[in-house]
Order: sequence, then structure tokens, then C-alpha cells
Amino acid sequence: MKKIILFEGDIETQGYFSIQMKKELERLGHPVYLYDLKSPWKSSMEMLAFIEKGNTAVLSFNFHGMCMEPQFVDEEGTYIWDALGIPCYNILADHPYYYYQRLAEAPKNYIQLSIDLGHEVFMKRFFPEVKLGPFLPLAGTELAEILRTSEKDGIPCELLPERVDSRRPMTEREIDVIFTGNYADPARFEKYITRLGDEYTQFYYEMIHDLLEHPQQRVEDVVERYLRREIPDVTEAQLKETMQNITFIDLYIRYYARGQVVRALVDAGVKVHVFGDKWDELVCKHPENLINGDSLYSEECLYQIQNSKISLNVLPWFRRGPHDRIFNTMLNGAVCLTDSNPYLDEMLVGEGDGAFLPAEKRDEASLPAELTDAVNCIKYSLTNPEQMAEHVIRLLADTEKLQKIADAGYKLAQEHTWAARMREFSKWLAKD
Repeated sequence: MKKIILFEGDIETQGYFSIQMKKELERLGHPVYLYDLKSPWKSSMEMLAFIEKGNTAVLSFNFHGMCMEPQFVDEEGTYIWDALGIPCYNILADHPYYYYQRLAEAPKNYIQLSIDLGHEVFMKRFFPEVKLGPFLPLAGTELAEILRTSEKDGIPCELLPERVDSRRPMTEREIDVIFTGNYADPARFEKYITRLGDEYTQFYYEMIHDLLEHPQQRVEDVVERYLRREIPDVTEAQLKETMQNITFIDLYIRYYARGQVVRALVDAGVKVHVFGDKWDELVCKHPENLINGDSLYSEECLYQIQNSKISLNVLPWFRRGPHDRIFNTMLNGAVCLTDSNPYLDEMLVGEGDGAFLPAEKRDEASLPAELTDAVNCIKYSLTNPEQMAEHVIRLLADTEKLQKIADAGYKLAQEHTWAARMREFSKWLAKD
């Protein structure tokens, strides 16, 4: 079996993903070396002893090991991976337009794995020279499973066993609604929106308002439509160049939507526990309902989810893929409250399907009777967070229904673990 190099020591969540991937890859028979980016020289010596030329691959997130780090390149800027003929598989956890410079500096044998099918469309159009590997959506982790296998895997769970119970009954969960993720006041990005004068400011805000009013659109599609309105003969090269300069729009709408949803809940009287940076920047009418737990490492986030009835997800503008919050929620026994997209609509059966449409359209969008027992999440619309909050209040009063939804979600998520993703990746790697 091919040897695989993974990375930890930079972004905590991505290192945690890598640890879960390592466990399953080793079960499948792949020797794995987990490179610690915080100890580069020690890790480099161990990695060199681990590498088997012709039988080793790199598997990374967001270009770890491929950012021209000095331990991985020589004086002429040649990657060790190129020198030894090692293929580099990179999972992009963000949109490709954040990584133009990294793509330009990528190793020669670079293969990109996308977590959103829309990202693949973008790559095929603007970076057709880049080899794409299999679609590899983000996945979830069950805390109880980590505890069960920790001794065998040699990677101990940091939490005490008595704190771990991923199937804790809904009636014993102490947190009503939780959100694990960062926030930033959208005003932080206004300096980029206003820097080129009033005409550009209006142009950018038009796009932002369009995206927020019609959230199923991809950012790049809206940007292209507005550019073509102003410059009908814009070229593909100009479009490609422009896309790397609009990340502030993506960040603005991401945090705006996140804030709107959480604000609607807390102002409706729902206590929401948030674990992430900068939630003190959220302005709301009832801040007493926003319980700020600050940032936590991944296992503590999973512990808090398994103590919650409902876990909120606001997609970071993924329009053809999932987020790991969805599966982390389900695998740890909470009910997932999420906005959706066409990819997720094929997978998730939502309690809220049709509930947030205008009254005259609700009946035609309601679930068929045979599907009501298959509900595995709560869906909401970003365009009507206040109605979503009312729905959440009703559901919190019905723990029996919440338990049924959570049980269905847990069953669904068994196919969306990092172990399941690595089984598919291993099959693909054997054929590549």
C-alpha cells in the first residue's frame, strides 16, 4: 500500500481532520507519517526516513507542505516532492479564488481535491491545466468513536471518558442551540468595498445585496454577471484575474449571514451558545441570550455539540457541497439546523422544507407523508431568519420530535465520516 504523508500543527481543525484520516488510512494498510509543522526540522528528518521513492504520496489541506516552506524547497525553489517524484494531493477547504498564488507555485505533480462541486467547475474553467482528483466533501467525527478507538490508534482522546456520550438523550442535553464557528463584523470589510470611490462602492454593494436576497447563487456567477453588464466584452483572462480580488465579498456575505441567523435566534428569546472568535462584535437587542464560550479546540467543540439539542450551521457560501458542521452535529446526537443547497437537498430531508415559503406555497412544498419519519435535519432559509427562529422555539418544546430527527441524522451521517472518505480516497489512489 502507498505510504502517505499528512500534516498537523498549523490550522487546528485541519490537523484534527488529518488525525482522523490517519487512523482510517492505517486501518486500510497505508503507512502514514503525520508531519508536525510546529517542529519542522525534527519532522523533516523523520519524514525523509519514512519516504519510499515511487510509493509515497502527500495528502494535505490548503497547501500545507506546498507553501514554499523552507524545509520543503531547496535554494533554487524546487520542492522536495518534485525532486523525489512524490504526488501531492491537496484538499481545498476554501474556494479556489483564495489560492491563486499557491496554485502558481504548486508542485509539478499536484492534484486538487474539491469539497464543493462548484469549486470543480471553477477549476475546470479557469485552471484547466490543474489535475483534479475525486470530489471529497468535508466529513464529521463522532466523539464516542474516538474514545472507543483511541488506545488502539495510539492517539488518546483529550477528554475524560465520563464526559463522552455522543448518543446522550435529548432530555439530558443542557444547551438549546449551539454554533461552532467564528464571526466578524461585516464592517471590517467595508474598507475594501469603499476604497475605489463611490461608483465602485455602489457596484460592490449591488452584488452583495443580490447575493443576500438570492443566496443560492455562487459568488463568482454574480460577479461575472455584473462585470458583463459593465464590460460586455470582458475576456476570460480578465474574469480570471478579477475573481482573486473579490474575496472580501465572499467574507462579507459569509459573516453577514452568520450574524443575521444568530441575531434572529437570540432576539427571539433563544439562548445560543457560540464557540469561536469575535462574537462580541455581534450587535443584537438581547445580548443576554448570546452565551459566548470563546474558541475551543476540536474535541471540546464536539463535546459541546453532544451536550446540545440543536446545532446551527450557516454554510460558508458552499452552493454544491456540505460543511463538516452538519455531520459533526449528526454524529454527536444533536439536531442539525442548516441552510441548504441543491447538493444537500438530495441528501437531507428537512423538517423545515417548505415551512419558510409564503403561506400560499407551503402546501405544495410540504413533505409527502411517507417521508415525515425520515426527517434528519431542520432546514431554514437565509432570507427569513425570523421565521426560522419561531420554528426553532416550537421544536425546542418538543423533545420527542427532536430525538427522532437526531436519530435519523445519526443514521445518515455514518456514511459521512472521515473514515468513509478515506475508504473512497484509498480506492481512487490505487487506480491513479
